[in-house]
Amino acid sequence: MLHLVVYDITDDGNRTKLSKLLERFGLERVQYSAFRGDLNPNDRDVLARQVAKFVKDENDCIFIIPLCHRCSSAAVVVSNTGVELVKDKKVEFV
Repeated sequence: MLHLVVYDITDDGNRTKLSKLLERFGLERVQYSAFRGDLNPNDRDVLARQVAKFVKDENDCIFIIPLCHRCSSAAVVVSNTGVELVKDKKVEFV
């Protein structure tokens, strides 16, 4: 399932390490502090446990947000960079 991970981490070093971890999970940066990508439930749970170590300051926060097909296809992206929330818009019959 498509997930959006957004974060606000105050420490530069922790923020960099977090972004590297998200990339290792196959997520793609869509904003400075936002990544998107497919995660199965197990990988999402593993990621949630691993990112917890980056929340150290009282203002630090990480959201791992699952996006169903309906929600992600209804998302509105306003950008000059051409970034899209959903890369491959296709219909899948199950």
